[in-house]
Amino acid sequence: MILARIQKLSVAIPENLAEMLEEEIIFGRIKSQERLTEEMVAERYGVSRSPVREALRLLERDGLVVREARRGIWVSPMSQRDFDEIYMCRIPLEGLIARQAAESDHPDKRAEYDTLIADLKEAQAKNDVRQFFIADVRGSFIHYTLAQNKTLMRLLAGLEKQALRYRFHAYEQNPKIIQLSLEDTTRICEAIIEGDGEAAQKLTEKLIHEIWQTMRTGILDSFGRG
Repeated sequence: MILARIQKLSVAIPENLAEMLEEEIIFGRIKSQERLTEEMVAERYGVSRSPVREALRLLERDGLVVREARRGIWVSPMSQRDFDEIYMCRIPLEGLIARQAAESDHPDKRAEYDTLIADLKEAQAKNDVRQFFIADVRGSFIHYTLAQNKTLMRLLAGLEKQALRYRFHAYEQNPKIIQLSLEDTTRICEAIIEGDGEAAQKLTEKLIHEIWQTMRTGILDSFGRG
């Protein structure tokens, strides 16, 4: 899973290598539209080309790389058009997840969210964008686990890793987004703890919509219209 702490000794496993590349792409260390070759990746991580080939296929499946005959493989381009498409789809899907998380009766719900909010506040106080992002992503997966909706999970799986690039870029480029996310995420978590599915859904949809609209111009300036 994204952001897992993987040791280099295990990169020969294609799934682990894919996770390491995924993290590099999401955090922008491997840039949008950067060319990737099997030889380059194999040399960078000290592995044979066989796990590299499979890892790149996994990234292609998740929409993080694209492949064309005779042109090779490169990191999927980021653009305002792509950002719009992803966030339009995220709004209703994430809203439904939040509603179902609220309607679940998991006994550890309050403890998990209390820890999450404390971690988000700590990261925000330290102005640590990476730490805030990691905690925020963990919060999303808490929602997913509580919701226990396999169909929604499959639908979101096709969007989530692509959306993560934009989420990290938003937090890195606009500190106001972190404050907005902290305040609204706190309200969402409180609604989920209280079992208020309608409020959790509406707050989630509002937060994603607001981040989407706030970031559109910045995404256009950084990556073009697409």
